[in-house]
Amino acid sequence: MNTIRKQIGYLYTSSVLGNLSLTGAWVAILAARGYSLVEIGFVETVFHVTSIIFEIPSGIFADVFGRKNMLIVSSILRMIANVVMIASGNLFTICLSIALHAMSYNFSSGSGDALAYDSLKIYGEESYYAKYESDQLSIYRLCNGISTLCAGFALYIGYRAAYGTDILMCLIQIFVLNRIWEHREHRDHKANTIVRALVDCWWESIQFLKDARRAIVLMLVNSLVGAGDILLLFFLQAKLPESGIPNALLGMALFIMELGGILGARVILLCDRLRYRTVFVLTGFLVLLGIAVEHSGNYVIMTLGGFIAAFSDDALQVRTNTILQNMFPSEQRATLISMESFTFSMIMIVLSPLTGILFSWW
Repeated sequence: MNTIRKQIGYLYTSSVLGNLSLTGAWVAILAARGYSLVEIGFVETVFHVTSIIFEIPSGIFADVFGRKNMLIVSSILRMIANVVMIASGNLFTICLSIALHAMSYNFSSGSGDALAYDSLKIYGEESYYAKYESDQLSIYRLCNGISTLCAGFALYIGYRAAYGTDILMCLIQIFVLNRIWEHREHRDHKANTIVRALVDCWWESIQFLKDARRAIVLMLVNSLVGAGDILLLFFLQAKLPESGIPNALLGMALFIMELGGILGARVILLCDRLRYRTVFVLTGFLVLLGIAVEHSGNYVIMTLGGFIAAFSDDALQVRTNTILQNMFPSEQRATLISMESFTFSMIMIVLSPLTGILFSWW
């Protein structure tokens, strides 16, 4: 039992090191360096395009070559990305750095969850996964909120020093990841080649989804609610200043919204008797409510709306991911988690321009 506790503890520590950063407000950092909003928008597009391209392949690599190995690859990519950003002097090198950051995100996104669930499964502790997922979402929200609050300090010390601290975090994270153990299922491949192993993993994942229609439905509904929350929080960053919120309170308002996600991830653990359909209807309604009050013009009510949306998003995500992990086969777990992330990215691409038009018009 102590072994699995240490394993989960290392995964928690790795998540903190991977999400806590002085460079979370990278948009503000680029703006302070003199780059225009158009250029920054192009850089963000590079991130999303790269993420979509590598999302599913990264999951396949994790299932074939090991989830621990891919977590280490993620840290190395992030470290290289920070080095490139420190040395950057033009838009091309900045785009290269952001693309490497996107790949780093891809290689870590499904690997950690797959490794955690299979580790718990070995010890017969699968029921603990809901709390693990809740804790991970809380870590993400808290670290993201702290990074937002540290935006001013990052601008004060300069981007090179800020990204330099991130390199140090990567080195510590690699040290922690090396202490993790991994249980690998033996794959019965028809040919002992790497290419065939990758193809087999992909094909087996497709076959699973073909026979598990409920998994596809869960991915879609979870992604829809999550996209609504993320788009709302994104537009609130621009809308809150227009509502008259003092500059000194903007960072705190964004941090309060992140706390909503933490609360949602904890509260859902107390509602295990609620049916999934009920949870979806409630969380979907609350996200729509958050979007509606965004147009109130009152920054206190708008902040509350963002808090409610984040609460709903993380509550549904904990419930959905717990159900999906129980459904996914171990050998394709990371690949299938990546497919869920890919579904979310595609929905974001479709909804982002439509939501932008709606928010501008309403």
